[in-house]
Parts: sequence; C-alpha cells; structure tokens
Amino acid sequence: MSEPAAEPTPGRHALVVGDAEAGGRLDLYVAGALRLSRTQAATLVANGDVTVDGRREKASWRVRAGERVDVNVPPPPGRAVLPEDIPLSIVYEDDELVVIDKPAGMVVHPAPGNWTGTLVNALIGRGQALAEGGGEERPGLVHRIDKDTSGLLVVAKTERAHRVLSGDLAARRVVRRYATVCWGHLKEDRITVEKAIGRDPRDRKRMAVVSGGRAARTDFVRLARFDVGDLLRAHLHTGRTHQIRVHLASIGHPVLGDDTYGGGGGRRLVALGAQRHFLHAAWLRLRHPATGAALDFRAPLPADLRRSMAALAGDPALADHPDPLDAFGFYDDPLP
Repeated sequence: MSEPAAEPTPGRHALVVGDAEAGGRLDLYVAGALRLSRTQAATLVANGDVTVDGRREKASWRVRAGERVDVNVPPPPGRAVLPEDIPLSIVYEDDELVVIDKPAGMVVHPAPGNWTGTLVNALIGRGQALAEGGGEERPGLVHRIDKDTSGLLVVAKTERAHRVLSGDLAARRVVRRYATVCWGHLKEDRITVEKAIGRDPRDRKRMAVVSGGRAARTDFVRLARFDVGDLLRAHLHTGRTHQIRVHLASIGHPVLGDDTYGGGGGRRLVALGAQRHFLHAAWLRLRHPATGAALDFRAPLPADLRRSMAALAGDPALADHPDPLDAFGFYDDPLP
C-alpha cells in the first residue's frame, strides 16, 4: 500500500531544477520537490500556481537543468488548533516573547499525523496571546526544532516580536548552538560544512545534500573525543530542516541515535533510548525585540542525554552533573 502524500506547505516555493531532475515532467518534478502526490502537483500546475522561468507550462512540460520553478501553494481551509493542558518548561517569559526548553518527542506545531499534543497546543492551552505571523497552525513560531531534538526555542507573543525576531533570524543575528555527539571521529577539531540542502529525491521524508538545494552552513567544534564518537558544539548559520543531521551524515559521521540518517545503531552501547538522537539546542542568544537588550539562554542536557554522556565518557558522575556541557567547555568560546 503506498504512503499518503504530505499536505502542501502553504506559501511560495522557489525551486531550481538540478541535473538529476532534468528531463522529467513538470508535475512529477513539483511533486518530488514538495513531497506532494502527482494529483496535487498537477492541480497546482492547472490552476496557474506553477511557473517555469516566469511562464506557465503544462504538466507534461519537460523541465531543464537550471530552470527556476516557482510554486505558490494556497493555504488550506482553516483547521482549529485545540488548547491542551500540557506542562512546559519555561526558561524566560515577558510580554513580548517566551523561551521554552522543549522535550524530545514533542512536535512543535500541528501537522498531518500530529494534530494534538504539540508545543502550539500547549501554548494555546496556557491562555496567552501569540503572534499571528507564524500562521493559523503555527502562531508565534519564529523557528522550529525537530520532534526528537530537545532544547531552546523562542516564541513571539506580539506581532512586533515576531517581525523583529524573524528578521534577526534571517540576518543571522540570532545565535543558536547545539550539543551533539557524532559516530566516529572528525579529522580536525574545527570544521565547517557548507553544503546546500533540499528534499532527498529518493525519499521524500528525508533531506539531503543536493544540487539546487538551499544554502546551508554549520560550524562544528570538537569538545571531547570518546571511544565511539565525538562531542561537538554545532553553530547554525542557517536553519534548514534537519541541517545538523544532514551535514554530519554527509561527511560520514551521523548523529548518534539518528535512525533517519544512518546513526541509529548501538543505542545500548551509549545508553540512549529508542526514538532519540543525541542533539540538544543548548544555547540561544538574541536581542530583545522591544528593548534591544542582549538575552542569553542556556538549557542543560536533559536526564536521558546526561546518562548517555556518562556512558560515553565512562564517568557515572556525569549522569548527576547539573550540566555536563559546562564541564566540557561548551560555553567557553565567546559568541560572535
């Protein structure tokens, strides 16, 4: 039985045809790039929501390498997001924003397969105002974190906060640093991976390093070398879906516990639970959208990753350490 197609993500999508996709039908190209069914893609083409280098073409048009394909996906009929009484770990809150330490396993916003139990459901359940700029099903969201990644995430409560924070994020003025453990050992203590990321043409659920993808850069610093892998500090310069996971997998060192990108084996060896990868958004720095004051937030490793760290390092005391990242110098490097 074939897997159902994803619901289209509303908005404008600018695509560039790569060499591997050249020669294929326009509807199939759009379907593959945006994770749609052929029928969904063909409907967009027929409705004039797809242009090739600024002109309309039929669904049977054979795309050529280098062509720009613009797709406008209209928003679907509204779906009410229900408030839910779900506890949240609030790191900071004022009238403009709220910073949350998201647990692993929680989806950030409602989507097919996860209409309830999300961070947005929990935020609405608190009865607080949220900016509408993120969209009907993503109120207040400025950025996202993968379901099985834990750590810091900022949410805008006012339209001003959403506008300013989104602008700062796009201008790379919001600093986001993640703690991760990769399998194996990097060749150098500091490396930068700068590779474009897009949908994997062979598997719509995955992202991949692809020609014609969106530019992406991640800086990695090795903080510790264990028998099976390295503890890294990852600094995001861009915010592509699964960016850290894809970049590490692309150099042969996937994130420990990452089933999607080849790092899922050996969980018992590193005391890591099922459906969990070793990736934590530990450090977030931004300017307050109203006052301009510098805000610095840190989220210690959660208990499951502390236990894994203790197993990796062979030091049981790390499981009870307030923040093992501090012990490994995660916060020592000055922020830009």
